[in-house]
Amino acid sequence: MLDQNLFSKLSHEKFNIYYQYLIEQNQFFNLTAITEKEEVYLKHFYDSIFILNHLDFKDKKVLDIGAGAGFPSLPIKLIESSMNLTIVDGLNKRIEFLNRLINLLDVNIHLIHGRAEELGIFNEFDIIMARAVAKLNILVEMALPMLKINGYFVAFKSIHYQEELDQAKHAIELLGGKVEKIINYTLTEDLQHVYILIRKIKHSPKIYPRPFAKIKKSPL
Repeated sequence: MLDQNLFSKLSHEKFNIYYQYLIEQNQFFNLTAITEKEEVYLKHFYDSIFILNHLDFKDKKVLDIGAGAGFPSLPIKLIESSMNLTIVDGLNKRIEFLNRLINLLDVNIHLIHGRAEELGIFNEFDIIMARAVAKLNILVEMALPMLKINGYFVAFKSIHYQEELDQAKHAIELLGGKVEKIINYTLTEDLQHVYILIRKIKHSPKIYPRPFAKIKKSPL
């Protein structure tokens, strides 16, 4: 069942600007397979902001790994403007799209073209997010070293997450994390998603993250 109070926040004009530009640019770039307005609002915008019911983003320093067309962090930023947001993506065309989009939306976001594991940033972010990027055992090695102690890594996953989580348990523990909460939520009668909230409880060993080729070849 939808949270109607939260969904009503999507009525802001900036979400309409976002939608119109996304669909316009989708003719030239492969940004989304979902194009119907109601579905974009539900499966991209609402799916992104539902985390606001469970995590406080006010004045937080946030990193979005592989945001693509801006999900999940940009919809959250449009509602919680105080957050300090950085987006990193390995495809420069997507960064260029986002740069034009944030100018249209008049929001301040730091965009980086590159790979998360190559940023050389440690113990800096309050919240790190990733949606539809990679398997969890790969993502945690990218994310956890960059989190502050007591910061959260939020992995957006399908309802069929359990095997992936089982495969990632060793990496989570090794890198100083703890699975604090798993949040199931319903978008439609036949579509459920999950947030996996991992809190960083101790510092990650300094040898991590490894280069991506090693992460992918030999996940922790």
